[in-house]
Amino acid sequence: MPSQTLPNFTSEQVDANKTPECCWVTIGSEVYDVTKFVDAHPGGGDLILQYGGKDVGAIMQNEIEHLHSESAYDILNANMIGFVAADPVLNTAVDSDPPQDVLPLPPNQAGAQELRMNGAADHVPTERVYEATSMASEAHLRRENGFLKLDEPLLMQLWNSGFSKDFYLEEVHRPRDYNGDGSAPLFGNFLEPLSKTAWWVIPIVWLPWVSLGSWLAYGGIPSTFQFAAYWFTGLCLWSLVEYGLHRGLFHIDKYLPDNRVGITVHFLLHGIHHFLPMDKYRLVMPPTLFVVLAAPFWKLAHTVFYWDWYVATAVFCGGIFGYVCYDCTHYFLHHKKMPTAYHRALKSYHNAHHYGDSGNGFGVTSSFWDRVFGTELPMPVPKPIKAS
Repeated sequence: MPSQTLPNFTSEQVDANKTPECCWVTIGSEVYDVTKFVDAHPGGGDLILQYGGKDVGAIMQNEIEHLHSESAYDILNANMIGFVAADPVLNTAVDSDPPQDVLPLPPNQAGAQELRMNGAADHVPTERVYEATSMASEAHLRRENGFLKLDEPLLMQLWNSGFSKDFYLEEVHRPRDYNGDGSAPLFGNFLEPLSKTAWWVIPIVWLPWVSLGSWLAYGGIPSTFQFAAYWFTGLCLWSLVEYGLHRGLFHIDKYLPDNRVGITVHFLLHGIHHFLPMDKYRLVMPPTLFVVLAAPFWKLAHTVFYWDWYVATAVFCGGIFGYVCYDCTHYFLHHKKMPTAYHRALKSYHNAHHYGDSGNGFGVTSSFWDRVFGTELPMPVPKPIKAS
């Protein structure tokens, strides 16, 4: 039995799918399911819903509004679900003998000739795309897998790849989308669960320790006001630590060693998130990694505030609370509809870092330190867009 090709839809079927629960768009005759991007699109989910059931080819190439990157088309192609048979194509099929020359799309050679004669050949596909892979031929395979194959363990692929630093950095900052179940495999063995963390693990694991440490610190500080001052000092310092880690460790691209050790460490720390930003289980920091990164800050707090263990602990706990807020915010920016104008602006700002300029825009919970250190991303003033 031959492999099943992607199905054909009528224009009415496509137009019916324009809700948050099921949203399709088209480019020419190709149909894409963009439902999961309603909560994750850099321009906001409302824009996707505005174009639900419609052709988005023109708006994606609109330089005034937003010219989409090549990686945006890569992600879109991975979510292709079929072809739309517009009315001119359907009419040609009705008049064709046999109609199987035209439908299902793509047409055979005779059907393509009939479509051209009827002026209905624009944007009609020329290759059969298979449902199991969303690919048409080996050429698609080579084009899609020039970097890492998403259905094989990523770590060993990268370790054995021989990629140069320049090639790695160019590719890892081109976002992809994994269409399999769950997350793309990283280790491919018993270590795999250690690489995945649900967002709710962060408050469950760390807030009890923050509460315990805060309670101990409060008992050793003379007044509530002093305790609150030190605790909020730690909270404010976290915003600087957040910026510093993101820029100085996770995005140490310029100083990254040009060898497989440096590239692999970079990928494990943060590169995988830029490569697969929609992976909801690799958005927050695994507790094991956080312990390693937090230990020096515990020591630093007790070195700076050496005169009082309780003061140092209060500052540290305020900072850890800031981290919990940061990690949860980071998850929501990628996967949830934000409730306020401020948070919607943060979502657009952070998505601009991922999809526009990964070398700037390092603040996640605030752009304050980006403004201070000159790495703020310019954000266009939102303008209403009318769907044609």
